[in-house]
Amino acid sequence: MRTYWRQRNDLVQSAGRHILRMQKALTQMNVQLANVLSDLSGVTGQAIIKAILGGERDPHKLATFRDPRVKASEEQIARSLEGNWQEDLLFVLKQEQDGYKFCQKQMAECDRQLQHYFKQREDRSQGAPLPEEKRKRRLRKKKGNAPQFGMRAELFRITGTDLTRIDGIDVMTAMTILSEAGWDMSKWETEHHFVSWLRLCPDNRISGNKIIGKGRMPTNNPISIALKMAASTLRLSNTYLGAQFRRFRTRLGAPVAIKAMAAKLARLVYRMLRYGMKYVDKGAEFYQAQHRQFQIKYLKMKAASLGYKVIPTQAA
Repeated sequence: MRTYWRQRNDLVQSAGRHILRMQKALTQMNVQLANVLSDLSGVTGQAIIKAILGGERDPHKLATFRDPRVKASEEQIARSLEGNWQEDLLFVLKQEQDGYKFCQKQMAECDRQLQHYFKQREDRSQGAPLPEEKRKRRLRKKKGNAPQFGMRAELFRITGTDLTRIDGIDVMTAMTILSEAGWDMSKWETEHHFVSWLRLCPDNRISGNKIIGKGRMPTNNPISIALKMAASTLRLSNTYLGAQFRRFRTRLGAPVAIKAMAAKLARLVYRMLRYGMKYVDKGAEFYQAQHRQFQIKYLKMKAASLGYKVIPTQAA
């Protein structure tokens, strides 16, 4: 599974490079399509490129391929399609388009091979139904490079748990974790060993039971990279983990907060895979109330140590 998934990720990166070179060829022809389309690999971008390679040069006819979801109007798209159409750059555009299509074809073959692999694996769900996805953002958000089959259901079947219930972890991140580490977490004695293996733990230099310095622990582990990317998406999340990440970010700074939150996600993954823990989000309000109670308790302890007593009063 790891070999198939790594090959697929390599193809995704190759497809991205072809898109960048297509964009460069268009820019050299003074076709400023990037000003009106955020993604050249989308429906509108691919339809326009196909028409250009088919011989169409009229900007207004090319603009008619606009998908209704595109914010730019047909007139704006037409103005960005007034280029010089150099033959050599059109050749480069065609070569890169063919390369992009080849990568997409190879990715589809990887998906079929992965689907075949999943069907041969043991069912560990014990007949339990796949948890229904009710989060609107997850239902609405679709990635262009996502697998073309129900990977979430297959991952649930072979592991017996749904890692995508953890906020920030989507099916792509879950697949990366399982393809690299597997579903058996007994290889690591505790969750701390798992976090240490991912190099997401603090690198404290200790001498005489005192921390005398802190270092960095760089890593190229695909799981660590995926978890850090997942952690960074929690910044705007109205969830328990989102509220915790925002507090970490304010107190520690973005880089340290992302690493700390990635370690938190790794611990949740370990518990779900090893002990069958069910993750339930308690919401941002619950975290804020919990943190407030912790602050009140700390203030009372601090005041008591100084010989004072904290008396709650009603806010004005």
